[in-house]
Amino acid sequence: MPIIEYEVTIHAPIQVCFDLARDIDVHMLTTAKTKEKAIDGVTSGLVENGDTVIWQATHLGVRQKLTAKIINMDKPYTFTDVMVKGAFHSFTHVHEFMESNQGTIMKDIFIYKSPLGLLGQFADKLFLEKYMRNFIVNRAEVLKRIAENIS
Repeated sequence: MPIIEYEVTIHAPIQVCFDLARDIDVHMLTTAKTKEKAIDGVTSGLVENGDTVIWQATHLGVRQKLTAKIINMDKPYTFTDVMVKGAFHSFTHVHEFMESNQGTIMKDIFIYKSPLGLLGQFADKLFLEKYMRNFIVNRAEVLKRIAENIS
C-alpha cells in the first residue's frame, strides 16, 4: 500500500492555510489540470467534519467520479478525508498544519490501495504512485501560491 508524504512551508498564517485546503472552490483551482469539479454533496465553501463531496475529474485520460468524506477535523491543525466510492480500492488523505517561524508547514499524507490486486500493485510501481505524488505536490504548490498571495 503506497504512502505519499509531502511537506511544504507556506508563508501565511495557519488558519488561512487550513481554510484554503478545505475550500471546495480553491480545491477546484488547485486541480485545474484534472478538471476536478464538485458535483454533489458539498459543492462550494468550506467542508466540515462529516461532510461528503462527490468529485468528477479526468485522471489518466479517464473521466471518473469519486466520493470523499471528511472523517476527522481538529481546526486548524488537521483534517482527514477518505474515499467512500471511486476508482481506488481505498484511500485516506490526512492534511496536517503546523505553525512555524516562517508561517505554516502543510503536510499531506496520502495512503491508498489500488484496485485489481497484483495488477494494481504493478500499476503502482509502473506509473500510478508517481502520478499520485505529482498530483499531491502540484496541488500543494498551487495552494501555497494562493495562500502567500492573499496573506
